[in-house]
Amino acid sequence: MTASAPSALMPANNHFLALGFTGALGNIEAYIAEVNRLPMLTHEQETSLAERYREHNDLAAAQELVLSHLRLVASVARGYLGYGLPHADLIQEGNIGLMKAVKRFDPTMGVRLVSYAIHWIKAEIHEYILKNWRMVKVATTKAQRKLFFNLRSHRNGSETMNEAQIDSLAKKLNVKREEVLEMETRMNGRDIALEPPTDDDDESFAPISYLSSEENEPTRVLETLETERLQSEGLEEALGKLDPRSRRIIEARWLANDEGSGATLHTLAEEFGVSAERIRQIETAAMKKMKTALVAYQ
Repeated sequence: MTASAPSALMPANNHFLALGFTGALGNIEAYIAEVNRLPMLTHEQETSLAERYREHNDLAAAQELVLSHLRLVASVARGYLGYGLPHADLIQEGNIGLMKAVKRFDPTMGVRLVSYAIHWIKAEIHEYILKNWRMVKVATTKAQRKLFFNLRSHRNGSETMNEAQIDSLAKKLNVKREEVLEMETRMNGRDIALEPPTDDDDESFAPISYLSSEENEPTRVLETLETERLQSEGLEEALGKLDPRSRRIIEARWLANDEGSGATLHTLAEEFGVSAERIRQIETAAMKKMKTALVAYQ
């Protein structure tokens, strides 16, 4: 929202012009100061203007209703500054909600416009915050939105909620504690610069350095995960198909804890009282049997 945005709402013959309010203001502080100077309408004035708009589509009456409630939008928007979004943008979205409220307002219902409009103002601001919040899809359902805004108000600054607070909020909002924990985790996230701020040694730790790495390419990652599964689940199953002597030979030769420390054929020949050639034959047969068992994991 630009500081002069409210001028688009001003009819040429509106009496607010006589009070010096043109909407052509230099900054948000000046805008707020000016809208707080605009006079509030009496109940009778509000009803008359609303009837003129509803019955005769009098846009000048609608604009006067909007202008007289701009201070309300500024006040409501101030309560959402903790989301890291520009105050002016919050006010702009709130003003959209206010105009929607004026369009739908029925003076015969017996309520003041201020009571009716506050719902529309907050709804537009909420929608804006959710669309622009730095974490994608932080809240997509009605329950998640309610949890999102309530969690913001219940957190003590930047501190993480304790178990008691999580259980209390989950009970109050009638949601699962796991949902509270998930939203808490999302909101504790922090933005990370894609590129390093300087050309120093930190460059190797910036996301740009590893997002383009072949090792982190999705297909390569899946291949690595599949290999790990093969090495754990598949290997264990293949070993289980060997007789005790064959398994002992394979584990001693190829699965020693320290790389390069596998047992020699002669060492195992002495252990089992057979020739080194016989150990080699058992090893070869065991390897073939294991390869057959591992086919299902390839």
